[in-house]
Amino acid sequence: MIHRRTLLGVLLSVTAPSLAAAQGAQTAILYKNPQCQCCDAYADVLQRSGIAVTVKETPALAALKREHGVPEPLQGCHTLLIDGYVVEGHVPVAAVRRLLAERPAIRGISLPGMPAGSPGMDGEKTAPFTVYEIGDGAPKVFARE
Repeated sequence: MIHRRTLLGVLLSVTAPSLAAAQGAQTAILYKNPQCQCCDAYADVLQRSGIAVTVKETPALAALKREHGVPEPLQGCHTLLIDGYVVEGHVPVAAVRRLLAERPAIRGISLPGMPAGSPGMDGEKTAPFTVYEIGDGAPKVFARE
């Protein structure tokens, strides 16, 4: 006779992965320069928020940014591909979650440069972060955090 605890454990181990998928668990690929450490810190921030991140080092980061339509003024130090979108730089997790929930008709979002105090960056935040849409035409503000 199977004990109830054993049966419950088996059921949970079988259903937990599908439950995570049903709750919107996300996976992403973060492309970064091989020498960059803050990109790894950003990946850790995403992991802690429930986004599974695979980090891939590449010397061809500029070409990847061009391929995904990231204009030069919106470029950051790494490029994240998630659920059909590009997320450029140290974008706060709340903005990434909003992008995935609202699914706007844009290529993605960007927090240009490497602002101090942004997720994965050292230092103190001195002003609100302005996250821009990556789309056609002039950049539009997606969020201020």
